[in-house]
Amino acid sequence: MVKRIVLTAFLSVAGFAFSQDKFAQLYDLLPTPNVYRTASGAPGHQYYQQKADYKIEIILDDENQQIKGLETITYTNNSPDLLSYLWIQLDQNIYDKNSDSKLIRVDDMNDFKSIEQYEHRQINFDGGFKIEEVASVTGQKIRYFINKTMMRIDLEKPLASKQSVSFRIKWWYNINDRDKVGGRSGMEYFKEENNYLYTIAQFFPRMCVYNDVEGWQNKQFLGQGEFTLPFGDYTVSITVPEDHIVAGTGELQNASTVLTAEQRNRFKQAQTSDQPVLIVTEEEARKAEKEKKTKTKTKTWIFKAVNVRDFAFASSRKFIWDAMNVKIGNQNILAMSYYPKEGNPLWERYSTKLVAHTLKTYSKYTIDYPYPVAISVHSKNIGMEYPMISFNGGRPEPDGTYSAETKYGMWSVIIHEVGHNFFPMIINSDERQWSWMDEGLNTFVQYLTEQEWERNYPSRRGPAPLIVDYMRGDQKNINPIMTNSESVKQFGNNAYGKPATALNILRETIMGRELFDYAFKTYCERWKFKHPSPADFFRTMEDASAVDLDWFWRGWFYTTEFVDISLDKVAHKQLMASDPAEIKKEQKAQSEKRDVYISELRNKTGIPQTINELDSTIDDFYAKKDIYVADKIDYEEYEHYLSSLSENQKQLLNQNIQLYELTFTNAGGLVMPVIVQAIFEDDTYETVYIPAEIWRMNDQTITKVFIFNKKVKQFRLDPYLETADCDLDNNFWPPQKQPTRFESYTKSRTRENLMQKNNRLNSGK
Repeated sequence: MVKRIVLTAFLSVAGFAFSQDKFAQLYDLLPTPNVYRTASGAPGHQYYQQKADYKIEIILDDENQQIKGLETITYTNNSPDLLSYLWIQLDQNIYDKNSDSKLIRVDDMNDFKSIEQYEHRQINFDGGFKIEEVASVTGQKIRYFINKTMMRIDLEKPLASKQSVSFRIKWWYNINDRDKVGGRSGMEYFKEENNYLYTIAQFFPRMCVYNDVEGWQNKQFLGQGEFTLPFGDYTVSITVPEDHIVAGTGELQNASTVLTAEQRNRFKQAQTSDQPVLIVTEEEARKAEKEKKTKTKTKTWIFKAVNVRDFAFASSRKFIWDAMNVKIGNQNILAMSYYPKEGNPLWERYSTKLVAHTLKTYSKYTIDYPYPVAISVHSKNIGMEYPMISFNGGRPEPDGTYSAETKYGMWSVIIHEVGHNFFPMIINSDERQWSWMDEGLNTFVQYLTEQEWERNYPSRRGPAPLIVDYMRGDQKNINPIMTNSESVKQFGNNAYGKPATALNILRETIMGRELFDYAFKTYCERWKFKHPSPADFFRTMEDASAVDLDWFWRGWFYTTEFVDISLDKVAHKQLMASDPAEIKKEQKAQSEKRDVYISELRNKTGIPQTINELDSTIDDFYAKKDIYVADKIDYEEYEHYLSSLSENQKQLLNQNIQLYELTFTNAGGLVMPVIVQAIFEDDTYETVYIPAEIWRMNDQTITKVFIFNKKVKQFRLDPYLETADCDLDNNFWPPQKQPTRFESYTKSRTRENLMQKNNRLNSGK
């Protein structure tokens, strides 16, 4: 089990060496338990975390596409340490002209095949924070230093344990056009009507995490490794053009001043409705985007959020807005969607219902959703999450038709991004270090949620067969899951697909649903509103289930080995005491089928006569006896054997007991349970699950004897595709060739194309 003291910390790069024993405990890979994090995987009795509270005033300049802000941060040091400086994230600096993310991007001539590609690479966008002031709340200037995407605040005097400090930062920045510049946050421009839709995040300087695992988490933001943030309380005022509708993290505080009387009535109705209620209709949104109010008139929307790790918002005059109530435990939650007319008919029909379903399903498998609202905002080609709000793509054609691919893509991105409220917004892992702890765990529960939304939902990730091509691919282009976020190759497969598959295999095959679900929920309850590490997850899953999983974490998370268990050989015996004549008959038949040695063949003509053929006195009784005919001695021995047996043993001889010795090879290197299905001559079958520990004495080759009371006509390994076995051709006895990938692809694509064509013809408003 992973409970004992270990001496080394996590390794975050591929290629490290560890014990060759695949069943060795993880002492060499996990950090030592301590007063902050226990050997059971729970927070320790001296666990602490910092707190960062924000009061922010924002102006959205719709004419110049700028954000202007003033924030006051109150930072509380709950650690036992004396802090002489603080670190703050400046994520918008990734768009600075001299950003490291641009300099380290690998280019080749294929990236400049067209004038459009060249133009895109040469966009001269003036991005990044423009810091105007860092000062105390009384106005005294504070010394600071900006190191790319990080800013160090040098405190006048060190911040002692249990003490707080407040300071303010004034800044502004140019909003990035996501179509041109890219980004998780930014704006979408609608040229035909000269309107903007803003999905704004990472828009303010944010405190870094300081904890017992690594001190300050001030690793530079390069784009792939996302964010890790402390919890706190937010009050945010957002000033926008008066005809804009705003969605934000938290609860709207001043509906009476920003909504019309009719909108307030609809808003109130939605709070008790079990179906979406339109607060802003499509007709009203079309009118607003067409008329566009004067440039000078504004409204200020005020939001409050308690115990969140971040804040994001969306704003546009194009927004349609609907909402409905979701009951979870004793709490009423408002599920809401904001979307332009370009999102319909998909968004009005599905978005808010998907939000509600996601909250219910995730709450069942993790923790009860604790926040008062959950929001899905539509903007083209995006999927990004923040507390209580997410930005999601999935847009129909201009005429309102859509393919099955578009529909399922939209469904999945909403489920996934709303699901991120749980991982990592509440169960607050370090995304900058370990992407799999939020993306992988979230993708796993996303799969469960998709399957409860529609039977046989075509989930992209989760089922074991879907990860096979990746795991058996070129090992030079694959990292272990336990690789730092910025160094991961094939990010989607590594951080999303493989961890989700691993958890599915644990749930369905290794632990079983009951044990897994209890342990997984225990992890979520232990670490809600806290900062878990990988060791906390590994240890809790074992501690709450009594299942030793060190071999599984070691193989699936710390190596790039893959699953390929081969059924190499089958030997058969029958437990019986046959009549001597029957035995002799069988022996003769086997003799006639045996392979003949080359010398024996050539000697038939190469030796005209042997001595015993020339001299009749040579052959004795044994030479003249037909060894395939039973004689008196054979029958006497048979009767003597029967008389020596007990009654129970005699009964066993009459039960048609068949013994099969199967030889297995671990060709892929990754040890896994051996799942054997025996199909009998009467077409019935039996499936035997053998735990992975069968490989503990020899992880290369093993044998196992199976005992049945029927004759087997076929053996098959992994019949339900549970283990991500990468080569199904060696899973059968007698050998059975699977369809080639081209054949399978052609057949599946033909079916898929027909389905998409049919769905496109039948979809509409």
